[in-house]
Amino acid sequence: VQLQASGGGLVQAGGSLRLSCAVSGLTFSTYIMGWFRQAPGKEREFVASVSHSGPGKYYADSVKGRFTISRDNVKSTAYLQMNSLKLDDTAVYYCAASRSTYSSVRGYDYWGQGTLVTVSS
Repeated sequence: VQLQASGGGLVQAGGSLRLSCAVSGLTFSTYIMGWFRQAPGKEREFVASVSHSGPGKYYADSVKGRFTISRDNVKSTAYLQMNSLKLDDTAVYYCAASRSTYSSVRGYDYWGQGTLVTVSS
C-alpha cells in the first residue's frame, strides 16, 4: 500500500495550495480518506476527512471555511484545497486511509510520507 502526498511548498499568508494524495495497493473507494498535520513540537492533529464516496466531509474548527477536502475514486486520489492560509497552518501534512474512523489519528490504517507546507508573512 502506498500513499503519495504532494503539493506542499512555500506560500505567503493569504495564499492557496492544493495538496494531492495518490493511493495504490488498496481498494480506494472502500476507505475514508483523511488529512492530518504536524507542526514542529506539536502532536499530529486532524485537519479534514471525506467519506468513501465523497458526500460526507468533516473539518477541524481551525480550517473550516478555508480548506476543502475532496476525492476522485476513479483516480484513487484525495485532495486538500487550502485557501486563506495562515502562519499557523505551517506543518507537515499527511494523508491517511481508514476503514472506519473520521478524525482519530489512531484509527487510520495507512499513512503517506507527508508534504511540508510553509506559510510566510
